[in-house]
Amino acid sequence: MALKYRRILLKLSGEALMGHSDFGIDPDVLHFWAHEIAAANAAGVELGVVVGGGNFFRGAGLAATGMDRVTADQMGMLATVMNSLALQDALERDGLKVRVMSAIRVNQICEDYIRRRAIRHLEKGRILVFAAGTGNPFFTTDTAATLRAIEIGAEVLLKATQVDGVYSSDPQSDTHATRYTHISFDELLKRGLGVMDDTAAVMCRDHAIPVRVFETRHVGALTAIAQGNEDIGTLVDNRT
Repeated sequence: MALKYRRILLKLSGEALMGHSDFGIDPDVLHFWAHEIAAANAAGVELGVVVGGGNFFRGAGLAATGMDRVTADQMGMLATVMNSLALQDALERDGLKVRVMSAIRVNQICEDYIRRRAIRHLEKGRILVFAAGTGNPFFTTDTAATLRAIEIGAEVLLKATQVDGVYSSDPQSDTHATRYTHISFDELLKRGLGVMDDTAAVMCRDHAIPVRVFETRHVGALTAIAQGNEDIGTLVDNRT
């Protein structure tokens, strides 16, 4: 089947890797995502992945307890490196060619992020895992995902979440919450729906990068979205 999106940036939260645990990485979740990414790669998708670090550390949360915010965010960056290496290992065990590229220098375990080199890796069919966020404190991995999507020329940013799209309110606490099939960035920002931080949403809006929000446990969603399935999750773009 023809692809609607050939180059995709996938954003995975660190919490998504925990599975049913309270901390760390669930091997079954890694296997699930390795399978999903392998299927998309086999369909011809050029794929970059940004992984969060919230299953180990969240910089903002640590700072709220009194830790220096810059130090806390740097610890969060290192957590994303650990998650990225774990995902690389799972993907390689599925036979894929993978490169981890870090925004901070950890040369003994992964490559430095260089935009032109990243694009060349994608053109050669390699999976890219972007680690360490933007490399700067005070920026979320949502913003890092948006930045990398723009830099590599991704046609869509896919954000895997615990729910199956964008809702009018938190569906886990509000039984009357309704799911949107489509919403504009301006409306998303106006309603403060919290799907992604405002900086990331504005960057996507201003660079016309559509975002599709979908459930992290949806089997086959990655490939189906790449092939143009409009029934999965919620599309966020500039249309009103």
